[in-house]
Amino acid sequence: MATTTPTRGAHNPPPTGGPHAASKERSAWRARLWRIDDKVSPYAYIAPFFLVFGAFGLYPLLYTGWIALHRVEMTSLDQSEWVGFDNFAKILQDSEFWTAVSNTFIIGVISTVPQLLVALGLAHLLNYKLRASTFWRTIILTPYATSVATAALVFALVFRADGGLINWVLSLVGVDNVDWGSGHWTSKIAISIIVIWRWTGYNALIYLAAMQAVPTDLYEAASIDGASRWQQFRKVTIPALRPTILFTIVISTIGSMQLFGEPLLLEGGTLGSVGGSEHQYETLSIYLFNYGWKLGHLGPAAAVAWAMLVLLLLIALINWIVSRFVRKSAA
Repeated sequence: MATTTPTRGAHNPPPTGGPHAASKERSAWRARLWRIDDKVSPYAYIAPFFLVFGAFGLYPLLYTGWIALHRVEMTSLDQSEWVGFDNFAKILQDSEFWTAVSNTFIIGVISTVPQLLVALGLAHLLNYKLRASTFWRTIILTPYATSVATAALVFALVFRADGGLINWVLSLVGVDNVDWGSGHWTSKIAISIIVIWRWTGYNALIYLAAMQAVPTDLYEAASIDGASRWQQFRKVTIPALRPTILFTIVISTIGSMQLFGEPLLLEGGTLGSVGGSEHQYETLSIYLFNYGWKLGHLGPAAAVAWAMLVLLLLIALINWIVSRFVRKSAA
């Protein structure tokens, strides 16, 4: 019987579908999965933020804009009538709206400026090596952890015209009782003190964190040049904190535009809900509250909300222009 002898060096290819081919298929599949993961996973990581923002930020904003262009009443939410920009014209022609704008601006200025100055000073003191520094940082942050309702109610007792703590202290130096809630300026000062008390510690810790990021070499060089502590603070610390200071100004401005609990609870009751007997401390938030929830006119209330947004954008634009000017002058 004839037989065939295999040739030396002959190569027989592996059978199709063997382990080598399966390994190649697995490698190709893993490579495809890796490419998909590389392209898709970044979007999956940020998707929760956009979902939450869309549900609780973007949708309410657009829906408020839709309501601002319609006549919608609280008693008949399912009925609406297109009125265009009539709601905006209505609030712009209302003198009470401009009173609320003026009050919001004044309270924002007299609360933000002292607040940030005091916070800067406290942060400068905490930046030194103090004993029990953690304790002092916790203490100055305590007012921020207090709810606005609690703080406003306590200060409402402090500023009471009859038997309030402030009037008792003033009586010791011969000053008659002051009706803090009825005065045009005293009411604004009282609200500003509440805001200053609540937010100074928060801003102080922000400044402290920024101060601790300033290189110590700058202070050592200034000390070698003979600069005093005050000169080091003005020439080294303040320029280094300029971006942080601008940030806190923007945040404080946004907070002042949203003032609601402090003026509402200063006198409480009917007077608090309308911003005083002569609207002397009525803010834009109180004005919006009156239109939307007391009168039930949701169209003008939504227009007020959009007007507040426009004012915030204008203030942010002014802050951006000022910051650019400051950076150029510093350079």
